[in-house]
Amino acid sequence: MSGKSIAWRVPAALALALFSAWGALALYYQFPGGAPGKTLALALWLAGALTALHALAARPAWRRRAGWGYLLLAALLLAWWQGLQPSNDRQWADDVARMLQGSRDGSLVTLDNVRNFRWRSDSDYTVRWENRRYDLDRLESVDMVLSTWGMPAIAHTLVSFGFSDGQRVVFSVEIRKERHEHFSELGGFFKQFELSVVAADERDIIYVRTAVRGEQVSLYPIRMPRQAMRELFLAYVDTANALRERPPFYHTVTANCTTLVYEMVRAIVPGLPLDYRLLLSGYLPEYLYAHGGLGHDRTLAQLRRQADITARAAQAGDGPGFSQAIRQPWAPPGVQSPR
Repeated sequence: MSGKSIAWRVPAALALALFSAWGALALYYQFPGGAPGKTLALALWLAGALTALHALAARPAWRRRAGWGYLLLAALLLAWWQGLQPSNDRQWADDVARMLQGSRDGSLVTLDNVRNFRWRSDSDYTVRWENRRYDLDRLESVDMVLSTWGMPAIAHTLVSFGFSDGQRVVFSVEIRKERHEHFSELGGFFKQFELSVVAADERDIIYVRTAVRGEQVSLYPIRMPRQAMRELFLAYVDTANALRERPPFYHTVTANCTTLVYEMVRAIVPGLPLDYRLLLSGYLPEYLYAHGGLGHDRTLAQLRRQADITARAAQAGDGPGFSQAIRQPWAPPGVQSPR
């Protein structure tokens, strides 16, 4: 085999192998029919891929026939893939069974389906969905909550809004998983989940991540003008309402809990730069610190230590003093935090 022949066969084989691997994963995560259907589809696809790879070293006539056969399989696969559409009509897991909806009357915002579960374990809980009203004229604080579970560079991002009347609500961009599903970073590349916005009580969504799931949770007070706070709150409401009308698929990189928040904040603060820390969201504190979102009256190391609320949240239980208990270190010595 000549050097010229090898020069095109090697990249062709690599491209074919990569596309075949993508196709196999797409079939594994999305092809219907349960295990038998997936097994048959994967067997046919991999047989076609192996035949096409082998044909790269065969005679031109056989190579052409195998190539056209593989292209037909690829076209069928891509047509099927493009036909997969997100939906709001599935058998959802209890914690994402209802969709958030918001309406506004002047400064008053009513949120339907605010989650306020009482968690005893990940499978034992009391289901509670509530309608709540918030006065934007009383909005006084925004906190970023980061939750990690074994990989410090990867975090789930939540945003908590506090009001002068003592109310708090946390918005979380989450996968909308079905009853039989569990989160998978890899599955998030292959249309396994829809995207949803959950609004929840802090005693629900922070408590379950610390005391029940054993995640590491940090809370950072964010420095924002009050008008920007209002706009961010309303951006969450608008996003939730839009998802009810047109649900998108979750994507591990391009449509996740951090990228959606970034898009909302960028609309409020034009010119906010893209950064690798938007993907490696465990490093969001460094990003916000660099752009003044956390202030500079403490070092970043001090902020990280003070932000860790894991133990306090787990110990606080889900009683009425939960929000005050997890914020105690932010108050001056001897003074109870009003946040």
